[in-house]
Amino acid sequence: MTRDITIALAGNPNCGKSTVFNQLTGTKQHVGNWPGKTVEKKEGSFQYKNKKIKVVDLPGTYSLTAYSLEEIIARDYVIKEDPDLIVSILDAANIERNLYLTLQMIELGVPVIVVLNMMDIVVEQETSIDADRLSNMLNVPVVSLVARDGVGIDDLKDTILEMSNDLENYQKKSCVQFKSDLEDEIQKLDLMAREYAELGDLYDTRWLAIKLLEGDKAVWNDLQKDDSYQPLLLEAHNFSEEYSARSEMEVDTEIADAYYSVIHAMVRSTVKKPKIRKESVSDKIDRIVTHRIFGIPIFLALMWVVFKLTTDISGPFLDWVDGVISGPLTHWVVSLLSLINLDGSWVESLFVDGVIAGVGGVLVFVPVLMMLYLALAILEDSGYMARAAFVMDRLMHRLGLHGKSFLPMIVGFGCTVPAIYATRTLENEKDRILTSLLVPFMSCGARLPVYVLFATIFFPDNTGQVIFSLYVIGIVVAILAGILLKNTVFKGGQEAPFVMELPPYRRPTFKSIWAQMRERTSSFVKKAWTLILVTSVVIWLLLAIPVKGEGNFADAPVGDSAFAAISSVMAPIYKPAGFGTWEAAGSLLSGFVAKEVVVSTMSQIYEVEDSEAEPVEETSFLADVWQIVTSFFAATWDTIKSIPLIVGIDLFEADEESEPTALMAAVENSFEESSGGKGTLASFAFMVFVLLYTPCMVAVAAERQEFGAKWMWVSVIGQFAIAWVASVLIFQIGSLF
Repeated sequence: MTRDITIALAGNPNCGKSTVFNQLTGTKQHVGNWPGKTVEKKEGSFQYKNKKIKVVDLPGTYSLTAYSLEEIIARDYVIKEDPDLIVSILDAANIERNLYLTLQMIELGVPVIVVLNMMDIVVEQETSIDADRLSNMLNVPVVSLVARDGVGIDDLKDTILEMSNDLENYQKKSCVQFKSDLEDEIQKLDLMAREYAELGDLYDTRWLAIKLLEGDKAVWNDLQKDDSYQPLLLEAHNFSEEYSARSEMEVDTEIADAYYSVIHAMVRSTVKKPKIRKESVSDKIDRIVTHRIFGIPIFLALMWVVFKLTTDISGPFLDWVDGVISGPLTHWVVSLLSLINLDGSWVESLFVDGVIAGVGGVLVFVPVLMMLYLALAILEDSGYMARAAFVMDRLMHRLGLHGKSFLPMIVGFGCTVPAIYATRTLENEKDRILTSLLVPFMSCGARLPVYVLFATIFFPDNTGQVIFSLYVIGIVVAILAGILLKNTVFKGGQEAPFVMELPPYRRPTFKSIWAQMRERTSSFVKKAWTLILVTSVVIWLLLAIPVKGEGNFADAPVGDSAFAAISSVMAPIYKPAGFGTWEAAGSLLSGFVAKEVVVSTMSQIYEVEDSEAEPVEETSFLADVWQIVTSFFAATWDTIKSIPLIVGIDLFEADEESEPTALMAAVENSFEESSGGKGTLASFAFMVFVLLYTPCMVAVAAERQEFGAKWMWVSVIGQFAIAWVASVLIFQIGSLF
């Protein structure tokens, strides 16, 4: 068997690079971080004709002149890690812009395969690209793809294999010709750089010469660390100064012009466009969805539809999962424990009241999250989410905020942690810190189980609308906090323009949507079996330890437990907001670990309190399996019946309303008592508090890692203060009416 090879996928953002990666590697993927960095690193592999090929998906970059952390990582890997092959992926519909990075890589001397992706869009635009002619002009292989449909993937694999078998004979290609005086200087610096053996090992010396003349900060910073490179740096500096004074043009501009002269010539020779450009479907849609007046209402309307679908369609399956966990699963665990004479012991309490009540209380909401992730995946895959950022940019600018800030905020709807890391796309350090302080107000998926539980209990007829209002409140609070901080703490500083590419609208594919939904859901389930499991066991232990009264371990009133004693200390803080009970305070305390734990803690507290009232009924294994199957089909039928109701059409006879679960009844009674009969108002104040206070301890760690302990504490304390003030105002003002 021949030796394994490593290929790197490189390309501009939104060129379909990740789709090519998924098509090549399938399920054989690993996601980690780049060494010493928190940027995600995706690796995979595939076997093809007795050769194992490792694939590295590099962060998207527009050129090898790096500014952001992601661009530096991509550039350093190509230059310093020496992959066997670079697969340069181009958005064929925007070939002129994409070719710049490709030419830079070819100039590096690394073996390159060019991929023209999204050829279906090229055809839709009535455009043609002569791939063979382009290949001859670039002196590298060119492969045409429609990656999302898998078209051309086998051709790419064959090309990779063919080129990898002849790497020893690969000769450096060059497509770019510079003006004679500039070319002479490049050759001079090239020869000078070769005198330093270590530079020849790290860089292609001609590429290094060009980068020195361009004034590439990363390259200059590397070489300035060693005084022996001063003659090389001085020569580059003196020539750049002299050239600029003589030609009235900066050297980096001259170099870029040389590249684009080649690109323009290639495009003229290989790309044929219709004489009269027709307005595309994307253009027609964008006239409406990105309209300066209607854009924001359309965005809000779509978000409302998403949450309406999420709650209404997933509701029956939520009840089904709850029934399986509290019924058959609990029966089986109790039966197994009884076989080894552990039924009725603290071990049974650990499994039933700790693990099942805690973890199971969170897993109940998996159908809700799956529907949310499905809807968001459709919006992302279709290309709409990029428009949402564009639409909100106008509003952000009017309010004095940076338009790019909304991109991490959109990521925050999924998870706060990657959203904090996404602030690296901002060039200004002040904007990065400011955005990281606002991102936690975007309601992440982990908060959704709390909303669904409380909205179902207290707002059964308007569940979707209530949840939607919470997301809007988060956006409004972020904007108001941003205005305040921008005009006080972060006052001053230049604002960089917001430039982004709007990809064409695409028909979402099942494979892509399923992959996104599966990845996000599996991440949630994994968290349930790790972080939430550990937290649930710790909370069970605190609930099992009596600190007053005469109860024994795991057999005492929950109000006498250590957890109740700890939570009671904090309960008075929340009394002005209408939920000043130790149960609510304890749930919020544990929610600092992860927001899903709020629900699991309530499940544990109220299940323990209610455990004697609802003894587990004895049933046969077959009866339990039959219950699971029949209830699943019943949930499916209920979901089908609920679809017309979303638009107000009732095609089926209404069923009797289901009885609330023991947890729902206990939560309702607790909030009614703590608020003096204003449970609905108190519940909304509670949800707002969950929305606005610290998302989770992992987000806190990310804030500290990115910006230091000072801004971490500003974030934690500020979020708690805003959450408390907002929830108190809601309850106190609402109580006046």
